[in-house]
Amino acid sequence: MTELESTIEELARSPKDHGRLELIVRRPVKGQREVLAEGELTFEEGLAGDCWKDRDPHPDMQINIMNARAIAAIAATKEDWSLAGDQLFVDLDLSGMNLPPGTQLAVGDAILEITSQPHTGCSKFAKRFGVDAMKFVNSVLGRQMNLRGLNARVVKPGVIRNGDTVTKRLISA
Repeated sequence: MTELESTIEELARSPKDHGRLELIVRRPVKGQREVLAEGELTFEEGLAGDCWKDRDPHPDMQINIMNARAIAAIAATKEDWSLAGDQLFVDLDLSGMNLPPGTQLAVGDAILEITSQPHTGCSKFAKRFGVDAMKFVNSVLGRQMNLRGLNARVVKPGVIRNGDTVTKRLISA
């Protein structure tokens, strides 16, 4: 836990407005992962070819997004990032202060909208990364920073690629 807590300053340095898509992971069937160089976000499937649509899909949980710095602090290697179960790993501040529900993110040709559905560590996350990792992401500070990640829905379909800029879009009142 001490090692994880020592990463807080680095996590807090995540870009606020313009970040980078570091990894795309598709889950073709439950328990399997495919790391993609490019993916397509659609209204019907979320990430095309992902199993989200196959299991009583919640429209506000199409896409799971996790901070790349957070998973880097938790996972032993980048190859292990996909075990988190999220589809997109971004270098961007995912805190509730920076990205409240309703905030839109432009990624490649697509636009996502952050939803209010909570995204928390579960028993599978604890099994893969350890109980301390789950406690870390679900701590008071971890929840404020959304270290376990955010849920989003597709509001504009499009192609996304590793390395794409992730831009917070200003929402007019």
